[in-house]
Formats: sequence, C-alpha cells, structure tokens
Amino acid sequence: MKTYLPVEKDFARKTYLVDASAKTLGRLATRVARVLIGKDKAVFCKDQWSGDAVVVVNASKIHVTGRKRDQKIYKHYTGYPGGLRTYNFEWLQERKPEEIILRAVSRMLPKNKLGRKMLTRLRVYAGAEHGQKAQKPELLEV
Repeated sequence: MKTYLPVEKDFARKTYLVDASAKTLGRLATRVARVLIGKDKAVFCKDQWSGDAVVVVNASKIHVTGRKRDQKIYKHYTGYPGGLRTYNFEWLQERKPEEIILRAVSRMLPKNKLGRKMLTRLRVYAGAEHGQKAQKPELLEV
C-alpha cells in the first residue's frame, strides 16, 4: 500500500465568517484555530497548510468568564531596557480588541513557519464591517 499525500488541488479553500459577539474567548479561539489548521477536513495533512481563511467580526464584544476581565494580563516587550509593558484585558479591549483574539488564536497554532502562514489567513475586525466581502465568506457557527 502507498501512503496518500494530498497536493494543493485537493484542498478546497473557503473563507468563513465568525461573529464574536457574546462568545467566550477560549471557545471561539479553539474553533478558529481548528479551521485555520484544517483539522476538520478529510484531507488534513499536518505538514501542509490545509486549512481555510477566517474572518472574525465584532471582536470588541468578546467576553470572558470569572474575574479575567480584571486579572488577565497581556505582556509586550519593546526591545529596550526596562521596556516590559503589561496590559489587562479590560484596557486592551477598549483600545485594541482585535489583538485579544489574534493573541489567543496564535498561541493555539503551531510555533513554526506553517503556523505563521496560518495566522496570515486570519482577519479580525472590531466592528461588524469587514473588507472580505469579495471572498463570499460562509457563516461558521461557534
């Protein structure tokens, strides 16, 4: 028997639209990461990009459980001495709500070149309007 290896024409690429309003951050991020990786497809291959593109709208309306709104900390290092910046969830949601979903999904993807390529197929928008209407995205239930 020979091992089946899918080629590029076997991957039927789609674009999915996800509405993040009133969704829990972790549950949304795992579903989006699964679609980006391509685990839902029959032709999944872990060393090739077999996933689809995802557009997330209403990122500013994402919600978290418990006391994470006040206690969840995001860190960013500027590269300069003493340049460690920390932000809590509430501060980041007011200023850059897209960053919350991007960070959550990127940490669920592979940490290599393929994972970075998958992350470029994710578009996150704070409001309901998005720029991917030409791709005719299908609605993805989370």
